Amino acid sequence: MVEPRPPGWSTITPRLVTPDVGGLVAFLKAAFDAQGELQSGRPTELRIGDSMLMVSDGGDIRGPMPAFLHLYVADADAAFTRAIAAGAQTVEAPADMPYGDRRATVSDAWGNLWQFATFQGAKAAGG
Repeated sequence: MVEPRPPGWSTITPRLVTPDVGGLVAFLKAAFDAQGELQSGRPTELRIGDSMLMVSDGGDIRGPMPAFLHLYVADADAAFTRAIAAGAQTVEAPADMPYGDRRATVSDAWGNLWQFATFQGAKAAGG
C-alpha cells in the first residue's frame, strides 16, 4: 500500500488561516522556534518540535478562524517569556498542574490560543 502522506507528516496537521501569514509565521518562529520558510502562493509549512503546522491565507476560499493548540516544549517558562516578547498576551501564567505539567496559555494577535507545557513527571496520588 502506498503511504497516504508525505514523509515526516502526521495524519492530522493543524492549519492556521490568516490574512497576515508573514506576521503569524514571524511570531511562531520567535515564540516557539518554528522551523521553515515563508512561502508565496502555497501554504507555509512549519515544524515545531516533531510536529508540522501549515499557515496560509485561505486562498479566498477559507476565511480566518482562531485555533486552540497545545504543545509540549522543553521549558514552559522560557517559552512563555519568548511568546510575550513576540507580542502574545497572557491568558494563564506558567503554573504547575496536578497531573505533572508546568503549563501556560497565551493568545496571539491573530486570535489563536497557545497552551504549552513541560511535563515534569507524574504526581503521586494524594500528594
